[in-house]
Amino acid sequence: MSAPNYSTVNYDMFVLTGIPGLKELHMWISIPFCLMYLVAVSGNGILICVVAVERRLHEPMYLFLSLLAFWDLILSTSTVPKALSIFWFDDVNISFGGCITQLFFMHFAFVVESGILLAMAFDRYVAICYPLRYTIILSLGVVGKTGGIIVLRSFATVFPIVFLVKRLPFCRTNIIAHTYCEHIGLAKLACADITINIWYGISVPLLSVMLDMVTIVISYMLILRAVFRLSSQDARLKALSTCGSHVCVILMFYLPGVFTVIAQRFGKKIPKHVHILLANLYVLVPPMMNPIIYGVKTKQIREQVALVFSSKGNCC
Repeated sequence: MSAPNYSTVNYDMFVLTGIPGLKELHMWISIPFCLMYLVAVSGNGILICVVAVERRLHEPMYLFLSLLAFWDLILSTSTVPKALSIFWFDDVNISFGGCITQLFFMHFAFVVESGILLAMAFDRYVAICYPLRYTIILSLGVVGKTGGIIVLRSFATVFPIVFLVKRLPFCRTNIIAHTYCEHIGLAKLACADITINIWYGISVPLLSVMLDMVTIVISYMLILRAVFRLSSQDARLKALSTCGSHVCVILMFYLPGVFTVIAQRFGKKIPKHVHILLANLYVLVPPMMNPIIYGVKTKQIREQVALVFSSKGNCC
């Protein structure tokens, strides 16, 4: 039998099927998804609003936190609304341009957040190891430049993926067994060699994130060494408590991502719908939990949020 001729078709519309094998449960699945998304949007929105308005929170740690909240909104909003429209209205169609836009912002936000977590680790390192020079090393100008560098680095890392995908002809199928578009999943539908997509999609973004992870670990090793050199136990506990929220956020950001990658590469027996559910939770749970963790563990944020609501929410 001759090979099929793919040269006559090139899809410009794709179909997102949602969660494979669970279509009859889409409406029920949408309920926790919607609630988590609403918590993420409201929590991060309030956090950004409070940090922007309250001058007492115009410190490096809170400015980095507001940046993290902003990109949490980008990460969740790039994927969840489309997933909900699939669940509620069976709105499965997405244009090729829309697919590329979605995957770009999802990957872009992920790499940016990794860089922000690294900056926050450096902030804690300076605050604990060089407290007298903290305001000099991390001035507002330095914080602004650091944020700009993080965004530019992430853009330079992720933007080539757009060209790697746009060059591909899509003529086998236009059905994507997922709730959103992602690079390798879309590239696998192409009727062309995608070796460069696979190598770039795995190595370059992963290496940048891995470098962030290693640097964060080194930062906290230095922090722990400095903390345990303190003579007072109260001082040690206070220093460690200032890092508690950040450590929780780091673990919640990286561990699910590492687990998802391992499951995709080695979990061949794990059902497809489990992979898709994990991928969706990964863009929902950290954005939902980050403002809650910082709100619960950080006294200054709790006080300012209470103050804002007691003054009838005039911050926005």
